[in-house]
Order: sequence, then structure tokens, then C-alpha cells
Amino acid sequence: MPVFEVSELAVGQIKRVCVPGYPPIAIYNVGGSFYATADTCTHARASLSEGDLDGRHVVCPVHWAEFDVTTGRAMSFPASIPLVTYSVTVEGDTVILALPADR
Repeated sequence: MPVFEVSELAVGQIKRVCVPGYPPIAIYNVGGSFYATADTCTHARASLSEGDLDGRHVVCPVHWAEFDVTTGRAMSFPASIPLVTYSVTVEGDTVILALPADR
């Protein structure tokens, strides 16, 4: 599913994407590569797209839980549950989000 143009998300930035039938998704630009996870922190139910992206780690804006956006892995207290991840590709200038069909 095409979600936006590459130029709409600068390196080091996060964009929230809403797709009907799915929870909100955060897409990250890490050094020119795009990654996607669930947008909701697994600890405090806060929007990760409102947090800070430091390299490949996103920091939750509520209790500073940290996740690796490339794997979804919880990296620091208070989070211990990993994020759901989604596959992202770029075709031409378009960022494409792959969503599971079993929703």
C-alpha cells in the first residue's frame, strides 16, 4: 500500500500513518532507510510518532521507554514487550507499506 512520497519524511523523522482496519503505524526514516512499527508504546499506550528518533531507536514521549525500530525490540525499562513491525519498501519516490492480509 503506497503511503507517502519519500520527500515527505526527512532522515531522523517519524510519520504516523492510519490505515482502516489496523492500529496506527509509525514510519521512521533511519539514515534514508524506512522502517515501520505499531505507533503505540507497549508500556504506556502513548504515540511513538510523538517521541524522538535517535538513530534506530525511538524514545516514547511518556516514560522514555526505548525501542529499536528496525526490529521492534524493547530496549529499556519500563517497556518489555516488543512492537509489532511491518515491512516497508520504496518504489521510485513512493514509500510502500506491506500489511498482513489476515486482519
